[in-house]
Amino acid sequence: MDFENMNIWCWLIIGLVGIICAIFGYLIGKSASETNPVDSENVKALTDKNKKLEADLEACKKQAPKTSPSSIAPKATAAAPYDAKFVRSILGKPVSLDDLKVVEGIGPKIEGLFHNFDIKTWKALSECKVAKCQEVLSSAGNRYKIHDPASWPMQAKLCHKGQWEKLHKWQEEHKHGKL
Repeated sequence: MDFENMNIWCWLIIGLVGIICAIFGYLIGKSASETNPVDSENVKALTDKNKKLEADLEACKKQAPKTSPSSIAPKATAAAPYDAKFVRSILGKPVSLDDLKVVEGIGPKIEGLFHNFDIKTWKALSECKVAKCQEVLSSAGNRYKIHDPASWPMQAKLCHKGQWEKLHKWQEEHKHGKL
């Protein structure tokens, strides 16, 4: 065997393997790049729908009144600043902030019941339904059945809003909860 003939055959084999690999690579790449006609139709339909929705959004933005974000937010009813000296001058007794016992008919034990139900502030009590107040009382048994919580949310609301004169007047007119 001649060394030069062997060298040509090596190069010829390497060249043929390269050409075959190139052909297979081309065919694999071409088949992977072809898209399914159904998918391309879906993409076109979704693209058209997206364009229509964007146009609708722009039309809505043009029609919407110009408002600032603060005017959109709901307005919360802020609690009145608490002044213990002022409250004492009106009610004639010391009252601490969110002391539920200021509400006529609520004593220390009933206040504890409300605290067990996570009702610890005048605001929370003012937002309670009377039925919820009755549920709190019922949770402690029959001995609390004689209490009538019908006015408790209203009284708590007056406390929360800092309307101490109205609370005092109401309590005086109702003889401290006893009509």
